[in-house]
Amino acid sequence: MRKISSFFGLAILLLFTQASKAQSSSSGSVFDQHEAFAPLFYPAYGDDIRSAAGTPGPRYWQNRADYKIDARLDEVNQSLAGTVTITYKNNSPQNLPFVWLQLDQNIYSDGSRGEAVTEVSGGRWANRNAFTGGYELKSVELVNPATGKGTPVDYLVSDTRMQIKLPVDLKSDGGVLKIRIAYSFKIPEYGTDRMGRMQAKNGAWIYAIAQWYPRMCVFDNVYGWNTLPYLGQGEFYLEYGDIEYSVNVPAGQIVGGSGELLNPMEVLTAKEQKRLQEARGSEKTVAIRGKDEVGDSSTRPSQGRLTWKFRCNNTRDVAWATSSAFVWDAARINLPSGKKALAESLYPVEVSSDSAWGRSTEYVKNCIEFYSGYLYEFSYPSATNIACNVNGMEYPGIVFCGWRARMGGLWGVTRHEFGHNWFPMIVGSNERKYPWMDEGFNTFINTVADSAFNNGEYYHPENPSRETYFWHNGNDPIMTIPDVVQGRNLGITAYAKPSTGLVLLREDVLGKSRFDYAFRYYVHAWAFKHPTPFDFFHAMENGSGETLDWFWRGWFLNDWKIDQAVTGVSYVSNDDLTKGAVITIENREKLPMPVTVEVLEANGKTGRVSLPVEVWMHGPVWKFHYASTDKITQVTIDPDHQYPDTDASNNVWKAQQ
Repeated sequence: MRKISSFFGLAILLLFTQASKAQSSSSGSVFDQHEAFAPLFYPAYGDDIRSAAGTPGPRYWQNRADYKIDARLDEVNQSLAGTVTITYKNNSPQNLPFVWLQLDQNIYSDGSRGEAVTEVSGGRWANRNAFTGGYELKSVELVNPATGKGTPVDYLVSDTRMQIKLPVDLKSDGGVLKIRIAYSFKIPEYGTDRMGRMQAKNGAWIYAIAQWYPRMCVFDNVYGWNTLPYLGQGEFYLEYGDIEYSVNVPAGQIVGGSGELLNPMEVLTAKEQKRLQEARGSEKTVAIRGKDEVGDSSTRPSQGRLTWKFRCNNTRDVAWATSSAFVWDAARINLPSGKKALAESLYPVEVSSDSAWGRSTEYVKNCIEFYSGYLYEFSYPSATNIACNVNGMEYPGIVFCGWRARMGGLWGVTRHEFGHNWFPMIVGSNERKYPWMDEGFNTFINTVADSAFNNGEYYHPENPSRETYFWHNGNDPIMTIPDVVQGRNLGITAYAKPSTGLVLLREDVLGKSRFDYAFRYYVHAWAFKHPTPFDFFHAMENGSGETLDWFWRGWFLNDWKIDQAVTGVSYVSNDDLTKGAVITIENREKLPMPVTVEVLEANGKTGRVSLPVEVWMHGPVWKFHYASTDKITQVTIDPDHQYPDTDASNNVWKAQQ
């Protein structure tokens, strides 16, 4: 073929663009197939670190942080003092002249950025009661691994971050650094809904302790050092390693913590040890310290103080709780491999009824067993639910839930917070940047767990058609940094909308079998690693065999709406209606979706047609033949109300009487 001149080619392109716009305009649609199905989506091609198959590449690396922590609770001064020794391994291909750590308690320091960005009206993340806290660093040292001797090191504290400037670069490909920090901090009563303390009915304090030691920032191949400040709404991004820790508390207290209790013989009575062993083999909840025993000194092995020791392996964090007010019960968790774990609950007497925390261990056991079968086996020796003044917060193997929660509310917060043991405890995404990769994914698996628990005792099916509130004025797209998301929008942007997006993929785009396989493929590929959003997108496409960039672009990166319409019916032959009809549908908003159309004929016959999303590749208007045998009286698009369609008034076409 003769080469077309550049001028002629430009003229054709201009005419084509105008015709496309004219078609869109004439139909009242803002849909543009060239934008929706644009060929360029991924910002980079796969490489040997992050493959285009959505998996870590053959040269994927991540650094490692192991911790040994010794801490002491001071009930009189409501403070905690500790020493943490961090063994940090640089697996990256470059030498590091400095390292960064997170000092999250500094959000409570006078003049912190978190305080500065809090609105006058306060809010969930506000520093209440004019509390002033933050880390007091007593020493920061580099430790000689051979001698254990520490040498002071130059460091800089900047809000909730600390930079340690190394005298000698930390070598690449396996260089190891040992840091020892002695510190203390005052324990806030209201710790931005992540930690805190409260008094039980009997006057005893319940402490829920988290963000309680300096933690390494993540150094990765995406951003280098991840040093976004902790402002409250954005959560955490942490390296994996083994953590051994001890907490010294008054002897009358019971401690629950992440991981395995190493010294039960030192901190429990003989009777409690026997009951704990019984619980490890029991399908039913076993009381280790019953509600009638709280306050009884004989339930503690000694007076004075005790040191509880724990170990949690291959984890990104640990947390713990302690109180003399705790009732403690537990039961066995059965895992798919045949291994066992322990479901535990610690709560005050006043919420011990079966309509409240008396069923907590049942809830813990059931949701852990379900998620283990659906996604990936639970990886910690115990799962502990703590009743406290934190409404809901998650840590590896332990969660803090509101002590007032009851019945379906307690099931809801329990299965949600423990769902986080998969996102982000097992799949270690960057919560500080992408809250939807933990909150949204978790909200999605919660809905699946609800239907499975106790014959759907608390199950309320999700109805996406009701969720057009996703697009109210001032909404934030899903791909928004959490601290940028307006507080009123967080539940939509981080939780509900990404969850609904996964429901749409599972129910309407891929089908349950293809979706579940691809989702598990993603989870198993990135277990205990650090995926980005595009790693997730790649994994889902490769695992399902479906190109989904049109969906990622519209639902996650942008705030595109759905509006499908039925606009007309004509007959192949008006003289012979048995020859069928041509039905016209439109995609009036920017996000395309597959189509389901239900057709009702005058003779009472009902039929359905399913069309793939690719029909919208031709533009906002699509016509298809329907083999009708009589006059068509009604045509309905999305008859099962699967989509959050922003204009339901055009979903039904009715024949004129």
